[in-house]
Amino acid sequence: MRARWQQFLEDAETRLLQVIFEQRPTRKEAVLQGILFALAQVFSGAVKLRRVLYNARILRDATLGVQVIAVGNLTVGGTGKTPVVEKFARALQDAGRKVAILSRGYRSKPKPLHRRFLDTLLLRDDTTPPRIVSDGQSLLLDSLSSGDEPYMLASNLRDVVVLVDKDRVKAGRYAVETFGCDTLLLDDGFQYWRLRGRRTDVVLVDAQQPFGNGFMLPRGTLREPPSHLRRANVVFLTKVDRSVPARSRSVDELRAKVAQLNPTAEIIECVHRPLYFENVFSGERHGLDLVQGRQVASLSGIAQPESFESKLVELGAEIVLARRFADHHRFDQQEILEAINRAKKRGATCLLTTQKDAVRFPKLDRRDLPIFFMRVEIQVIAGAEGFEDCVSRICFR
Repeated sequence: MRARWQQFLEDAETRLLQVIFEQRPTRKEAVLQGILFALAQVFSGAVKLRRVLYNARILRDATLGVQVIAVGNLTVGGTGKTPVVEKFARALQDAGRKVAILSRGYRSKPKPLHRRFLDTLLLRDDTTPPRIVSDGQSLLLDSLSSGDEPYMLASNLRDVVVLVDKDRVKAGRYAVETFGCDTLLLDDGFQYWRLRGRRTDVVLVDAQQPFGNGFMLPRGTLREPPSHLRRANVVFLTKVDRSVPARSRSVDELRAKVAQLNPTAEIIECVHRPLYFENVFSGERHGLDLVQGRQVASLSGIAQPESFESKLVELGAEIVLARRFADHHRFDQQEILEAINRAKKRGATCLLTTQKDAVRFPKLDRRDLPIFFMRVEIQVIAGAEGFEDCVSRICFR
């Protein structure tokens, strides 16, 4: 039953994206676009009203007496946020800060329905402690309980506390009181205004799709209008490609646009740099030359699979099969075995996926092809001094 419901939601999400990006231009789709546009006007008004209420102190925020770095974006999905959070966490930890990453745990396993219903009905405050994905020493939860990104961050940052809770004020207080943390990193936190204090706002803008299709949710992918970039202290332009003059010019135009919207923000250009390939099940690592000149199959359930597949091609791989699923898709054994069988028929020598997908893989009874995920990190290619200055200001504020 759960699998069928998940499939229904993913199919609905896929159809919605086709309507948003006008991939199926029919009269019926045009009507749906009109309805979504009307809903987007309501959503836009609600976002602006919420901001006014916080500015007027009608909706109250909280201060915990520690540094807060909120990393987020204006659009939904696909900007490469998790590696940026990881980069900040490493830099701050290396500089002597005690860091906790706070996540809402998107698509993690929620509390039982009857508990949530009773809490709402009785107007009870949620006093349940946040879920501890990592206590800074050990990995304590799986990806189903914690969510993909928190589990991935905890796996890559074993010396950083990672907590999951929708109430990040409560989670932050827990991190400070239980683990002695003095720096809180809000994963996907640009729109989380309840936690203020000594706060640095970091916004990611995808250089390939800066503002989606220009519309607010649900007609487009914008959570906030581009003008709200003025709240940012630092702007990361991700997936920057200056390999050809035309792309370089588009990046320069985007930099100018961001500087116009926010003249005071640091602007940092970065790319997602592949590090190595790791066997999903054995943990064995291989260099990037693993795929050079080889026929491979790719399997992914992320917002922008094209970025992952293009990286494989840049590394010299020939993709003979590309299987794409909805973002955050939780794979079952049959889906992976089916991908393996199709890949073998097309002559693939291995199956490749992302680390974010690998944390959602089930155990397999048989593996006729080796399965590797590609480990990536953020590499700053312009504005490194701006990033270092940002870390220094946070550490010595």
